[in-house]
Amino acid sequence: MTRFIFLIASVAVFAHAGAQAQQSEGDAGIPAYQKVSGISGSASSIGSDTMNNLMTLWLEGFRKYYPNVKIQVEGKGSSTAPPALIEGTAQFGPMSRPMKNTEIDKFENHFGYPPTVLRTSLDALAIFVNKDNPIRGLSLPQVDAIFSKTRRGEYKENIARWGQVGLKGDWENAALSLYGRNSASGTYGFFKDHALFKGDYKDEVKEQPGSASVVQGVAEDRYGIGYSGIGYRTSGVRIVPLSLETGGEFKEGTIENVIDGSYPLGRFLYLYINKAPNKPLDPLVREFCKFIFSQEGQKIVNKDGYMPVPALVVKEAREKLE
Repeated sequence: MTRFIFLIASVAVFAHAGAQAQQSEGDAGIPAYQKVSGISGSASSIGSDTMNNLMTLWLEGFRKYYPNVKIQVEGKGSSTAPPALIEGTAQFGPMSRPMKNTEIDKFENHFGYPPTVLRTSLDALAIFVNKDNPIRGLSLPQVDAIFSKTRRGEYKENIARWGQVGLKGDWENAALSLYGRNSASGTYGFFKDHALFKGDYKDEVKEQPGSASVVQGVAEDRYGIGYSGIGYRTSGVRIVPLSLETGGEFKEGTIENVIDGSYPLGRFLYLYINKAPNKPLDPLVREFCKFIFSQEGQKIVNKDGYMPVPALVVKEAREKLE
């Protein structure tokens, strides 16, 4: 059981969010966006590929109020966000994982204060298989035995063929074909920490430059299996229900299961900005962030296949912007 300790903190975070969600009941407590005057100019967003579509959709919604605003969105991986914020080449740093202490230290050494973090949405990191794959579910130790060569989840054996997870017929002797992200990705790091128990990936994992590439690879590969944010699902793939422990109940990546912690790969999606203490934010940055944390912005989260944050998380974020 000790091998699950590092997951418990994540479960506690979502359980706390769940208590908040019960108070919010949909849009209750989340304000509608109110347009203000004088917003124009350009900005840049550099960071998470997982959040690329989300940032683009938020921008499209925001430009309905401010058509002259231009925000360039680039999503090559979460690790590209901190240096872009430090160098001033980006005003927005979307990340699918929290900043590492070393990244925060570099920012703070440069500016004299830490970056401001905003929890924008909830994601269920999903295990995808081909749409024809009949698998019922996987435990986290089995996921580890599939993707990791170190097997810190302590599953009884390395998993290399579909028959080892219960599939029969022409699936039984078929080798698994593994798809994943590259090391610049926050999803790569999150999956390593939480699904591989901080172990090492197998050399056979086909590293892809983006989340959509992972899902496309699995959709085109009958024996494929890969991981990505749930918002990237397509008709060519299935999402595998997961259990925390071997023999546990398989859970879908629904908002209820993410919030109560029973789905083991739930996470927040973050936006980092540079806000100096006791100084007002640039108006464009402030209003774009306020749009994200409005009814309209959180409906876009649903539209993109992710999950809106509870009202108290919205309140916390908006207070940071003032």
